[in-house]
Amino acid sequence: MTTTERRELLERIWARDAGVWTGKDEGKWLGWLDEPSRMRDDVDLLLMLADDVAGQIDDVVLLGMGGSSLAPEVLRRSFGGERFHVLDTTHPRAIRSLEERLDLGRTLFISASKSGSTLETRSHTDYFWKRVPRGEQWVAVTDPGSSLEELAREREFRAIFAGEPTIGGRYSALSAFGMVPAALLAVDVARLLDRAIEMADACRLDEGNPGLDLGLSLGNGWAESADKICFDDVGGFGLWAEQLLAESTGKAGKGLIPAPGEPAGGPDRQWQDVRLADAYELGQEFFRWEFATAVAGSILKINPFDQPDVQAAKDRTNEVLAAGDVELEDEGSIEELFAQARPGDYVCIQAFVEPNDASERVIGGLVERARSATGCVVTHGFGPRYLHSTGQLHKGGPNTGLFLQVVEDYGEELEIPGRPFGFARLIRAQAAGDLAALRERGRRVARVHRENL
Repeated sequence: MTTTERRELLERIWARDAGVWTGKDEGKWLGWLDEPSRMRDDVDLLLMLADDVAGQIDDVVLLGMGGSSLAPEVLRRSFGGERFHVLDTTHPRAIRSLEERLDLGRTLFISASKSGSTLETRSHTDYFWKRVPRGEQWVAVTDPGSSLEELAREREFRAIFAGEPTIGGRYSALSAFGMVPAALLAVDVARLLDRAIEMADACRLDEGNPGLDLGLSLGNGWAESADKICFDDVGGFGLWAEQLLAESTGKAGKGLIPAPGEPAGGPDRQWQDVRLADAYELGQEFFRWEFATAVAGSILKINPFDQPDVQAAKDRTNEVLAAGDVELEDEGSIEELFAQARPGDYVCIQAFVEPNDASERVIGGLVERARSATGCVVTHGFGPRYLHSTGQLHKGGPNTGLFLQVVEDYGEELEIPGRPFGFARLIRAQAAGDLAALRERGRRVARVHRENL
């Protein structure tokens, strides 16, 4: 790309020109370009919340999914936060386990959802509100006018932080959805945002532009059939980058397939560096990868700001819930699934199991088994978290995935206040609904119970 072409692309992105992508509504979803500066002006409000609750609370629990939970989880891992918990699972044992570790009278809950109607987040909110019905122990982060904002006002939450409506969830790390948790993690939010502002300024440059260079590398690599993006999973950064890349580009039969921790040897793979010598570099990396993803989207000729296939799994889940409970039976076999692997494919292990260290070890062993059996890139994610992350790629991206769903016994039901179903029935429906959505799209799938691995 010539200097003139680089300059023109940059000018059009910063001018919110939707023609950079598909010419539809992309220009309305570029609020993240200015968000670091906008949030920098609100730092005092964040610090005020952190100061107000200091000494009153021991733990913070964030209730969110996808773009509302992944950046906070990366911040938690990067800066250290043993008393900061991110709940993004509907597994009954995980919810019970977290509750047992908390002194509920000294816990602050953050209910985070851009739409305000996310099923998992609202279910978690209602569950813990029944146990802690005191507004001073609650904070909401949501877009203006949402049903969650209305609920928070009705219940007199301690604080309500407004999201920026012109930013999609996966681009919201440097908005209130990431910065409210950062303040409660005792992160120097001003320093973090100052680093992001430096990167935003650098992403205006014709030459030496970190976001543009990364985006061109991603997109040009994809054009040469290297669609697997391999990088070090530093501080859990891969969890956030997975959603950004997969949900932004995995559509219209195309997509960048994030593969954190995977080796880059192979013609279908490209390596990209994650620059996190210090945790505060997260401010820069969040923005650099957001800008790069937008640039890569222009090369793929897709809209990097929509998620047209995410609703499919939700619809199938709702159908299963409406029909009653479901029994999850083994379908196919691991050996039969892996035998279908072709050059350029990838394996995705979708684990609807309790997310803990023991499960990580089990899934890690299965990853090694899949890699050895197929020679393919292997990715994995916990359900239902991945439904709000890489699920768009699985259904809307290229038909190169081999999907292995792992399920287990979810134990005694855990009631969700105001719902005709509990968390165990919900997670079963989510597993069943996603497998049905994958099948509808002709994907190669199998399901196995954990005890049968």
